[in-house]
Amino acid sequence: MPLKTHEVCELNELLASCTNSINCMGLFLSQVKCQELKGIIEKHMAAHIQDYNMKVEWVEKGTSSQKLAVPPMPSKSSVGTHALPQAVQPDPHRTSLDDRAIATSYLLTLKRAGRDYAWAAFETTEPQLRQFLEDAFTMCSRHAFEVSEYMMKKGWYPMEDASTTYLQKVAQTYTPVREMAAVH
Repeated sequence: MPLKTHEVCELNELLASCTNSINCMGLFLSQVKCQELKGIIEKHMAAHIQDYNMKVEWVEKGTSSQKLAVPPMPSKSSVGTHALPQAVQPDPHRTSLDDRAIATSYLLTLKRAGRDYAWAAFETTEPQLRQFLEDAFTMCSRHAFEVSEYMMKKGWYPMEDASTTYLQKVAQTYTPVREMAAVH
């Protein structure tokens, strides 16, 4: 079944985004100092290239013979304690990126790409293409999880547990619904 016009338009936008992501990752690898961050980006690069090549295959053939390599979700957060938040200020005269700018840019790229994949999946009627887009969303989500954990550990991405008081207030707001006998 040939792809619909809107599906090809979605793929075109995703290909442009993926081209930008891979180009930025190459730039990041040329400037990153922290070996841990470099290792994260290097590990992710292969998946982003596979994702790009699969989109090219979809455009050329209307299908793909590959399955995207989606990393598993960690069983729980590996960040035990977060570092104290580190202040940051934009620098309009910057000529190179430090590790924090690289991590921030990469995280925001992953988040944007994830939203784009989710939106495209909802707009796609071809089941195999829809599955690929859902897998690409999951890949971005898991990569973003890893980068955000790295940033929290450094104090570059502030995070704190919800207070017990607030959690109790929210819990008191909603009451569970009794399960129905036959849902599906």
